[in-house]
Amino acid sequence: MEEDIVTEPGVSMEDKIEVEAGENQFERYLYALRKELEHQDPIFIIGIIVSLAVVVISFVLFKYFLSSKTVQSGVLLVGLCDSGKTLLFSRLMSGKFKKTQTSITYSSAPYKAKNEKGSSWTLIDLPGHDSLRPKYVEKFKSAARAIVFVVDSAIFQKEVRDVAEFLYFLLTDSAVSRNVPSLIVACNKQDITMAKSAKLIQQQLEKEMNTLRVTRSAALSAQDGSTGASVHLGKKGKDFEFSQLPMKVEFLECSARGSKGEDGEADIASLEKSLAKL
Repeated sequence: MEEDIVTEPGVSMEDKIEVEAGENQFERYLYALRKELEHQDPIFIIGIIVSLAVVVISFVLFKYFLSSKTVQSGVLLVGLCDSGKTLLFSRLMSGKFKKTQTSITYSSAPYKAKNEKGSSWTLIDLPGHDSLRPKYVEKFKSAARAIVFVVDSAIFQKEVRDVAEFLYFLLTDSAVSRNVPSLIVACNKQDITMAKSAKLIQQQLEKEMNTLRVTRSAALSAQDGSTGASVHLGKKGKDFEFSQLPMKVEFLECSARGSKGEDGEADIASLEKSLAKL
């Protein structure tokens, strides 16, 4: 007596036969492969497995590298209010004088460096108001190839504490520390008689930031028993100096307004030269 072949509802006899044939063929393939491997040198088999593992791991790491890498093509103009960032932005982009007012948002434009390679960066002017700075720094910090920190050299003595606190905030940021963008401190408004030199500004900032480092570390340690910020500024056990930082640091003098006022050219050649080296 012949057995009745029961099929699932909606599955034809031909489909079931094809599936069974496919399963049998796959089983035969596995059997043949196992027999072949049994006759191979174990060292040869181990070598194949290791090679495949290396290929897989390399592929995974390569994919991770591509997904995690951020293109650093931004040049950030940062600083306190009225330091001259926006006028400097205008001078770098067009060379023209432009009346400005306190910015409440950022401005950006492609900037072509004055070098033989014709390098092009995105110049980004960030607001200087202390209530807006953290938001825009957070937005653009990972894309920063360089940070141009603009200082008002004419009233620096009055603002040294605020300037140092903003710089400390930037330099102890984990993303900035990890990406190590170049830091250019542009000592602006050198056309004003009472303007401080770049050398003096650097020395005063190093002293002020050394004090900040001590007080901030002590405050954090008192709060939770930690030893300070996640990123330690400079070398432990030594007074702070900008030369201790992992990124390239340069102090330079410039004047976005220029010595001849609105109708004259800006004195920004040193800044343009530094940007050309990025």
